[in-house]
Amino acid sequence: MPSPLPPLPPLPRLSPVPPSSPAPRTAAAPPAGTFPAGTPAAAQIFTTLLSQGPLTRAEAGRRAGLSAAAVTKAVRPLIEAGYLVEDADEEARPALGRPANLVRVDGGRALFIGVKVTGDEIIGVLTDLCCRVLLARRLPLADRAPKAVLAAAAALVGELLTEADGFGVRVMGLGIAVSGDVDRAEGVVRYSPFLDWREVPLAELAGMTTGLPVTVDNDVRALTVAEQWFGAGVGLSDFAVVTVGAGIGCGLVVHGRVVAGAHGVAGEIGHVTVDPAGPLCRCGNRGCVEAIAGDDAIVRRIRETTGAEVADAAAAAALAHRGDAGARDAYARAGAAIGRGIATVANLLGPERVIISGEGLAAYDLFAEQIREAFTEAAFGSAARCDVQTRPLPFEEWARGAAATAIQSFTAQHTH
Repeated sequence: MPSPLPPLPPLPRLSPVPPSSPAPRTAAAPPAGTFPAGTPAAAQIFTTLLSQGPLTRAEAGRRAGLSAAAVTKAVRPLIEAGYLVEDADEEARPALGRPANLVRVDGGRALFIGVKVTGDEIIGVLTDLCCRVLLARRLPLADRAPKAVLAAAAALVGELLTEADGFGVRVMGLGIAVSGDVDRAEGVVRYSPFLDWREVPLAELAGMTTGLPVTVDNDVRALTVAEQWFGAGVGLSDFAVVTVGAGIGCGLVVHGRVVAGAHGVAGEIGHVTVDPAGPLCRCGNRGCVEAIAGDDAIVRRIRETTGAEVADAAAAAALAHRGDAGARDAYARAGAAIGRGIATVANLLGPERVIISGEGLAAYDLFAEQIREAFTEAAFGSAARCDVQTRPLPFEEWARGAAATAIQSFTAQHTH
């Protein structure tokens, strides 16, 4: 089981809802129709300010590729509805004349819930419109059947909705993140190996039980959306997120869009073959990155080479940290496999940045050097200049990724 959540940071001050706004959500309240970005230009300016603001109108227009007149037209209804706020920036005052005005998103104008479903627990967060986590909750899962998971998720969402009432602001959407092959457009989990689910219409079921608009996405892709809008990918048009842990995941952003692939599968770095003579993978091939660098693969190799009865990934890392040669070798091999996998992505797509994250980072010091060496060795030409960063991933970040997909859906749903 992952470690308990750290203490939550103090809550940001949420501004009151303007009098014209709807009352806090009740189960029957229709949450749609409240976001006034009715045009692609308005949605574009809003998402630019959401991810990169506060900005002056001129700078927001430049980044969104819009004229001054288009910016004025786009921001007016958003300011009137309280989603954007314009403040004088005293520090940026020119030598003469008025200070420059900065436009920013009012994070307290709307709330969202993000839920991450794992094989043994559900993690839920309540966030504001800027995807800042206000509350986090966890619930153990005794049963992985869709009906049981749905009941547990509904209970967790209900608890967060009750907490949200205290802010006097409506919850506008629910995002759910699940590992595996997820069809976001249809809201269907096609196949999730960790949950043993096939063809589960999760968005429809969760919508019926919670009364909220629901977005369902693959967990790594959800994390990638959060990095693109609110994290280390802000302002980049091409980057990749690689997650290391139970599985090896990869989310890709190409030309500013998160790649979903024609059938919901893209960036399957975990199943790139890096050693054709390597161990058998659950996908049926040999020597995949996941078959060498996934948590189970590392534990299995340590048991085989050292004879030590390591129970799980935490015990494996502890043994390696104590200096056991066989354990350290297993992590070195894992690092080399991950590095070669990342190099494959860099060679194919030439991303500006690769962000390595995931619960496996607890052991990052054991294989960081090998990731870097194998990447440099296998990356071709200018791909080797790609900025490889690491970001620790507390478990609530997975749920925050789910909330980011709900925020993304919310800002796009009224655009025509």
